[in-house]
Amino acid sequence: MGRFSDRDFRYQSDLTDAEFETLAVRAGQVRSDHGEHSEAIYTTSSYVFNSAAEAAARFSGEEQGNVYSRYTNPTVRTFEERLAALEGAEDCVATASGMSAIYSTVVGHLQAGDSIIVSRSVFGSTNVLFEKFVRKFNIDVRYVDLLDLNDWAGAIDETTRMLFLESPSNPMSEVADIQALADLAHQHDALLVVDNCFCTPALQKPLRFGADLIIHSATKYIDGQGRCLGGAVAGSSALIEPIIGVLRSAGPTMSPFNAWVFLKGLETLSLRMKAHSENAMALALWLQQQPQVVKVNYAGLSDHPSHALAKKQQSAFGGVLSFEVVGGQQAAWQLIDGTRMISITANLGDTKTTVTHPATTTHSRLSPEDRAKAGISDGLVRIAVGLESIDDIQKDIALGLAAIK
Repeated sequence: MGRFSDRDFRYQSDLTDAEFETLAVRAGQVRSDHGEHSEAIYTTSSYVFNSAAEAAARFSGEEQGNVYSRYTNPTVRTFEERLAALEGAEDCVATASGMSAIYSTVVGHLQAGDSIIVSRSVFGSTNVLFEKFVRKFNIDVRYVDLLDLNDWAGAIDETTRMLFLESPSNPMSEVADIQALADLAHQHDALLVVDNCFCTPALQKPLRFGADLIIHSATKYIDGQGRCLGGAVAGSSALIEPIIGVLRSAGPTMSPFNAWVFLKGLETLSLRMKAHSENAMALALWLQQQPQVVKVNYAGLSDHPSHALAKKQQSAFGGVLSFEVVGGQQAAWQLIDGTRMISITANLGDTKTTVTHPATTTHSRLSPEDRAKAGISDGLVRIAVGLESIDDIQKDIALGLAAIK
């Protein structure tokens, strides 16, 4: 088959000054000589070279190109470049999961004797990762209140190399002042790392507010339909390079098939995030009117403590909310078991609405004291609002509320 030669340029998309929705559909794709319209899936573990000299140049980094799919793959690279474009980042590296994205970032940038300051309200598995594994490398982990800037400042010393947070937080929807924390981190020559899983770049771009690295669990909203595991880190090329080194040696790598699924997810990300946000807002307002509900945690509500800051940093408020019911764990479980449509699962970011009890699932490995500090009570229920009819979602939760005895 011949090459496209002089017509090559038109087989690629000119994305100069393209908007977010266009980048989500087309960024990163470089069509092969076959002229495929959809992105190709390159299921290969290795790559051939024209000569021994070319192989040596690729392995040494003197020449750009694919070497081994543990850290270079065309399909994965397309996903990385597209997500980087959406975040406004210079570069991106894809990983096997969101947790491996966090771990690779920490291992790539910290060493024994360093300290990392972490929001107390991070995801339960993130807390376990830091406590059980990161501490083994003689890296000091200090926890602070996400919303208390003085708490962050007081925890920093000459060993601090990184500040880590989620915004909005899981499951309390607390919103960090990213710009203030970025300024604080940079005053002490530390990096600010923000987990942007709940908002995605469709709703929030932390790099614009001074963050250095962005973490994603692509498993969630980037996929959007609960199909595959994956993660990513976006930022400058200089900060991404050490993380690529971790993948090259340790191999927490995204598969080409998963990367292709995530590419398809990115194509509809903007539409889905707007719809998730609309449904979540409607549900939050409805929940506030239910007598069994003590409190609703959703930054889109005008009485939420982080509402004003969320409006500044986000274009919408996302699809995840939590609420507390009267009666503690028993009532929460009765509500969950009383639903008939909503999926009982700890995953989120799906087109299907999901419900879970954080204290006994996502945050169960935290001590009761740590859960209390994070605001996770026994009566707390988390809903990741899907794309079903909001009327049907409300009817199903009404069945759950009616089951509370």
